[in-house]
Amino acid sequence: MTVEKIIALLSLKKVIHLGDNSIKKLIREVGDAEAVLTEKVSNLLKIDGIGKTKIKDLHNPKHRKAAEDELKFIQENKINYWIYDEKEYPEKLKHCVDGPVVLFSSGNINLKDKKILSIVGTRQVTNYGINFCEELIETLAPVNPIIVSGFAYGVDITAQRAAVQHNLQTIGCLAHGLNQIYPKAHKKYVAQIEENGGFFTDFWSTDTFDRKNFLGRNRIIAGLSEATVVIESAHKGGSLVTAEIANSYNRDVFAVPGRVNDPFSKGCNMLIKTQRAHMLTSAADLIYMLNWELDEKEKPAAIQKKLFIELNEQEKKIYNFLNDNGKELLDHIALQCHIPTFKVASILLNMELKGIVKPLPGKLFELT
Repeated sequence: MTVEKIIALLSLKKVIHLGDNSIKKLIREVGDAEAVLTEKVSNLLKIDGIGKTKIKDLHNPKHRKAAEDELKFIQENKINYWIYDEKEYPEKLKHCVDGPVVLFSSGNINLKDKKILSIVGTRQVTNYGINFCEELIETLAPVNPIIVSGFAYGVDITAQRAAVQHNLQTIGCLAHGLNQIYPKAHKKYVAQIEENGGFFTDFWSTDTFDRKNFLGRNRIIAGLSEATVVIESAHKGGSLVTAEIANSYNRDVFAVPGRVNDPFSKGCNMLIKTQRAHMLTSAADLIYMLNWELDEKEKPAAIQKKLFIELNEQEKKIYNFLNDNGKELLDHIALQCHIPTFKVASILLNMELKGIVKPLPGKLFELT
C-alpha cells in the first residue's frame, strides 16, 4: 500500500461518526480510500446507510494532519499495520463486519496456518481458575495453538504467561495505542510475548487508556480466533461481552463450569445454562469440538508400540488398558486407570504424537 493510500485510510478513521463498517461500505462503493475523500458529497449521500451526520466533517484538514503524524509514529517505531482487504490481514477478522480497517501490531506475529484460541475471564481469578487455565494450555501445547487474550490482570495474563512457558505464540489485544502498556505491572512480560507473538490494537498512539475502549478491544479478541474460552466470570463482566461478540460472529464459545455459589463461576454457569457456550471440563472437549486432531505433517514417525522403553508408567497403563479393551471413552480411560481426566487428555495427546493412539469421534480413543 502506498503512503497516500494509508494516509487516506487513516484520515477516514478520524472522521468522528464513521465506524469501520461505514468506511468499508464507502470504499466498496467508491473504489478506495483516496477516492472517498475526493468524491462529491452528493454522491456519497446516495449510498445506503450514509447520511449527512456520518460524513459532515469528512474533509476536515485536521484529519490528514493527524493521519500523517500517526504514520510518522508507525514508521519511527517500526509498527506493523494490517489493512482489512489485504492478504496478510487476519483471516478470521476479515469476516467480522466491524473488524478494524487498520490493525496495528508489534512483535513477531505469524498467523499463517495456525489454530487460534482466545482465553478470557475475570481479573480476580481464583486458584481454581489459574490451575484450570495452566492445565488447559499445557495439554493443548502439542497442538501448537496461538493463545489470544487481553493482557489484563487475572485470567488474561495467566493464559499468556502459560503460553510463553510452553513456547506457544501468544497475542495480547490492547485497549490503547502501542506507545503505552496497561497495566504497568505487566510491562515485564512485553519482551517475552513479542519474542514469540506480540500485540494487536486498532487504537492510535494518541489514544490513552480508557475503560470505554474495552468493547473495541474485545471484538478483536473474539474476531481473531475460531473459539473463545471463558475461565471464571461474575454474572456481569467484560469476558461475557467477549463471549457475546464471539457468538455474534458465529464462533464457538466454551465456558468452564463452577460451583453454583461461587461468585466467579456465575457468568460461566449462565453461559452454559442458556446454551451460549459449550461446557469445557478438559482440553479434550475443545480438541474434539474444534476438530483439532493433529495433522499428519505434525506427527513424527510412529514408534514401535511394543517397545515400552519409550513409555512412562502412566502411558504404559493406558496402553495396556486400550490393548485389553479396544476403543474406549476418555472419561472411562481416566476412571479405569485411576488418572485424573485432565491428565489423561494430556497423556493421550502425547501418545498421539508418538503414533501410539488415535482419536475417534465421540471422545473415543484406540491404539493405532
